[in-house]
Amino acid sequence: MTTQTHPSATTDRLATVRQGAQRIRLNALHMGEVQGQGYIGQALGAADVLAAVYLDQLRHRPADPHWDERDRFLLSTGHYAIALYAALAEAGVIPREELDTYGSDDSRLPMSGMASYTPGMEISGGSLGHGLTVAVGMALGLRHRGSDARVFNFLSDGELNEGSTWEAAMSAASHRLGNLTALVDMNALQADGPTAGVLAIEPAEEKWAAFGWNTQRVDGNDPDAVLAAFDAVADRDPVGAPQVILFDVTVGKGVPLLEQREKNHFMRIDEHEWAICREQLIAGFEEAGR
Repeated sequence: MTTQTHPSATTDRLATVRQGAQRIRLNALHMGEVQGQGYIGQALGAADVLAAVYLDQLRHRPADPHWDERDRFLLSTGHYAIALYAALAEAGVIPREELDTYGSDDSRLPMSGMASYTPGMEISGGSLGHGLTVAVGMALGLRHRGSDARVFNFLSDGELNEGSTWEAAMSAASHRLGNLTALVDMNALQADGPTAGVLAIEPAEEKWAAFGWNTQRVDGNDPDAVLAAFDAVADRDPVGAPQVILFDVTVGKGVPLLEQREKNHFMRIDEHEWAICREQLIAGFEEAGR
């Protein structure tokens, strides 16, 4: 169950993640403006987690995305690709100027994640509920090879509605895949409305624990809490119980205009509103730094 046994992260680590998350949010807004619409709210909500993954936790080589000893980050939620592209640019895996091509014909950055197109994209996204199954096989294969690489699978709370997710969870615990960590984006929203109104998933933490996973639940928009959760995962037994962190996040985090929007799963944003979004994001970050 939830335990926080680690001290707060160092000032340098916190600054790196906070500033990186801010740039990820700005990158996502830029890509959204290219198309005038998209899954902007999810990208803003997940930015702190992705900044911690790519700027603090993940063992990878930006210039060599296929490095054999890399940790694997799997984006089960393919429609969150805009968030991952924003993080990959911040991590130096793709050029920042390539974000201008988001969603365009012949771009390496399609609106839904495609592993065959994008450096650093481990799996293709589409129908939800498949990422954790792939992650289980990947983690098992890495262990058989004697690799100490870790596998992180990012999935949405909506994917907890999928039976395949729980089959994978049961399999991971059975095989004692301590090299596997599930990162659940608990933004409480699905395409058809609030998650609780579509198919209730709570108590989510207790359900993962019942399936044999070590569980934590933290504020996914608090970089200090996010880093502490990842630090706890780093102490895992590679042949012990798999790990899950449930991150409670706010859709549109950092941009009040979008946080308050009623229909914010897939956002269509008026042309004049993009400047307002950037101004609100920058103002909020400056206020938090005072």
